[in-house]
Amino acid sequence: MLLSILLAIQIFVCLALIALVLLQRSEGGALGMGGGGSGNFMSARGAGNFLSRFTWILGGVFFALSLTITLVSGRVSGGSAVDRLNIEALDPSLLNTAPVAPTPAPAATPDTGGGLDAPAAQIRNPFLDAELGEGDGAPVAPAP
Repeated sequence: MLLSILLAIQIFVCLALIALVLLQRSEGGALGMGGGGSGNFMSARGAGNFLSRFTWILGGVFFALSLTITLVSGRVSGGSAVDRLNIEALDPSLLNTAPVAPTPAPAATPDTGGGLDAPAAQIRNPFLDAELGEGDGAPVAPAP
């Protein structure tokens, strides 16, 4: 419930921030536009200061809300995604097993030999190799 309220407030702050940035007078002169002229919506210097100050304030509110949403969502879900990983359940010996490749469909045309044959990638576990007494930890070329 709190997370939904914070997200709704975040959306309103974001929309207000977008509107404030678009209302401000351009000072960069991008593409020769210059941003000057008598057609400006707010051309007084005081209005520019108000808009820039309010933009800074809304930017700070947006930043604070983002941090708050991150903290609240971490508490609601029981920690970060990394904290929820079950690292102890991983079996390193299963990392070297090759996945079962699906059988290819028969080709309609004969193979001309233009394809490349690359060796399958192997994942080496230096901790498992040290336990089994294989090698000195130097990289081993993959089997052909």
